[in-house]
Amino acid sequence: KEPAATIAETLKDITSYEGEDAVFECRLSRETTQDAQWFLGDVPLQSNEMNEIRVQGTRHTLILRKVTLEDCGPISFKVGQHTSAA
Repeated sequence: KEPAATIAETLKDITSYEGEDAVFECRLSRETTQDAQWFLGDVPLQSNEMNEIRVQGTRHTLILRKVTLEDCGPISFKVGQHTSAA
């Protein structure tokens, strides 16, 4: 059983303008096969035409494309028992 990954670099609050892309990054202590999940409020996010979710090694990136006022709210990233929010 692999040891649990922890969040090494937390999310940072960002301000973006309507129509811009908002980029959130979180870095884990190690690469993991554990489920990592992004949320907007309580809603789990999936990679689709509005959101891009990337994983490059220990770096997890969420890109919200062309944000609107409805996208305003808390973004959180969860892996195992660990959570970071912005």
